[in-house]
Amino acid sequence: MPTAPPDGAPLRVLVVGADAAGMSAAHQALRTARRTGRRIEVAVLEAGEDTSYSACGIPYVASGEVADTEALVVRTAVEHRAAGIDLRFGARVTHLDLERRLAQVAGGSAVEFDEVVVATGANPVVPPWAHVDGVAVEGVHHAKTLRDADTWSRRFASGGRVAVVGGGYIGVEMAEAAVRRGLHVTLVTRSRVLSTFAPEISAVVVEGLRAAGVEVLEHSTVEGLEVEDGAVRALRLGEGTVAADHVVVALGVTPATDLLAHTGLLSPGGGLRPDERGQVVPGVWAAGDCCEVRSRTGFWTYAPLGTHAAKAGRVVGENVAGGDLRFAGMVGSAITRFAPGTVHLEIARTGILDAQAAADPSLDPVVVVTDGTTASGYMPEAAPITLRVSADRTTRRLLSVEIVGGPGAGKRVDTAAAVLWYDGTVDDLAWMDLSYAPPVATAWEVLQIAARRVAERIDRAARA
Repeated sequence: MPTAPPDGAPLRVLVVGADAAGMSAAHQALRTARRTGRRIEVAVLEAGEDTSYSACGIPYVASGEVADTEALVVRTAVEHRAAGIDLRFGARVTHLDLERRLAQVAGGSAVEFDEVVVATGANPVVPPWAHVDGVAVEGVHHAKTLRDADTWSRRFASGGRVAVVGGGYIGVEMAEAAVRRGLHVTLVTRSRVLSTFAPEISAVVVEGLRAAGVEVLEHSTVEGLEVEDGAVRALRLGEGTVAADHVVVALGVTPATDLLAHTGLLSPGGGLRPDERGQVVPGVWAAGDCCEVRSRTGFWTYAPLGTHAAKAGRVVGENVAGGDLRFAGMVGSAITRFAPGTVHLEIARTGILDAQAAADPSLDPVVVVTDGTTASGYMPEAAPITLRVSADRTTRRLLSVEIVGGPGAGKRVDTAAAVLWYDGTVDDLAWMDLSYAPPVATAWEVLQIAARRVAERIDRAARA
């Protein structure tokens, strides 16, 4: 395993991957080294040609809301290098030799290191049907990189029929982008739309999709493509075909960890599980979408989000350069939007999933679904909102909150996330001091009404 460099020599830190986690780690390592007086050299190897960009912004370039991909770049390569980082593009690491402290790069070169930060991100899931005889089909593509954003912006501007395969966050967001471009859209998913949400919540989303003109096909499986002159013309489903000039493959991502497949360091799901300091084993650090994230309730989950990547990268950068910082985990917060026109839905959740609660014999969830409005009913801003709140019957601990509703609905989830962060109860949520004004809330905030109803149900059951 890696050891300290010889006396007087700078610590050679190699970062593999140049997006949110990797560049956060690189910059923080340099800042910490300056603060502590430690000599350090930071090199970053990036397989592609982009760095420090917001992949979450890709649907909004595709929709035309964001003018171009340059707006998604947080910091350029020139800025990284000016800060003292040796950033190298087109350098795909194929193998990490942890004993010899060598990173093998495609093409035959190798880079030595003392400490390595794995921030390789994730790979999009591309099913076999997306290729014909091993060749990519024109019009069939994922939405992962800046090049993808350019591709979809150009294709959506050309018109035609769009099939989005996958009902997760990116699938819903890309469906919105295509509708905003005035295209006919079909969304195909093998389960439910936003299946990590409860059926009551995803049903509202499906209603909104259909109201915006999206054809929604749930519990449908893609079996193949109909191709003409090398370009897609339709999807073949078990129950028929869907005409399509463009097919967005939005089936999720998996950790990009092949370079460590030989080490025995990977979880059953293929991700890395660093400790709270970001260390996997001595000399090996990891952050970002190549990692699983530990919940504050103790379980590991794969949650590839920029928020986790940026925080974990900063933690790794601090610690690899001799500091002491901890990544405190997650509570499962996520949010998205479907708002292509007259339809406006914000969808958010925090806390454990129903399946996780069911697998824990110590929990006895009590669940209540509550409908309300985002503002006082007499205000023109008032929009419908549906909340699903879950708490443990015995301890009254808040377990999860799911929200779907009009403008202003989604960010209410952050209040619930704060209660979860500090292991609070449903009563804490019901009685905490929240802001009120008629244009933005009701006197009894709807989130607190929902929490209070769960508490009341627990109380009634206890008295029965």
